[in-house]
Amino acid sequence: MDAIEAATAMDPVSLFRAWMTEAEAREPNDPNAAALATATPEGAPSVRMVLLKGVDERGFAFYTNSESRKGVELAANPRAAMCFHWKSLRRQVRVEGAVSELPALEADVYFHSRSRGSQLGAAVSRQSQELESREALEEMVREYAARHEGEIPRPERWKGYVLWPERMEFWINGEERLHDRFLFVRGDGGWVKSRLFP
Repeated sequence: MDAIEAATAMDPVSLFRAWMTEAEAREPNDPNAAALATATPEGAPSVRMVLLKGVDERGFAFYTNSESRKGVELAANPRAAMCFHWKSLRRQVRVEGAVSELPALEADVYFHSRSRGSQLGAAVSRQSQELESREALEEMVREYAARHEGEIPRPERWKGYVLWPERMEFWINGEERLHDRFLFVRGDGGWVKSRLFP
């Protein structure tokens, strides 16, 4: 059924949404987790896990500290790749394309939808910078919380990003390693689809 669904699909974003819906029902932990790969202008890559926070006509949205390694790399080289792997479903999706910032208002809305603890952590974190100790971090959180008993202001450095998909590949596990792979490449007239060797 998986291969038939992927073989007949013409819109990769719609296919992704269908797969994500199934993953949300069946994957036990963080079905929206994706490996996000960025690179320096010289091409040195780095990868880490992020959580997908939405998919719409603009692309695949996620949030992070713009002063983190990934934020710095995206500012200098605004292209990235994401890989979703749902082990229980034996499926994988790869997405590649250009990355741009989401409007500040959207970042505000999402930031304030998070728990107070998550907001505090994001507000004090100097993500990817050297930290003296765990105790120092916890003290920073306590001090910041005491200064902001009401709403936690979203730090300007905490931003939303969206990856505009230019290439999307769907992988389905097959017996005897005969996997099904379908590649969609965005062209001037829409998506062009092909089947790849395993």
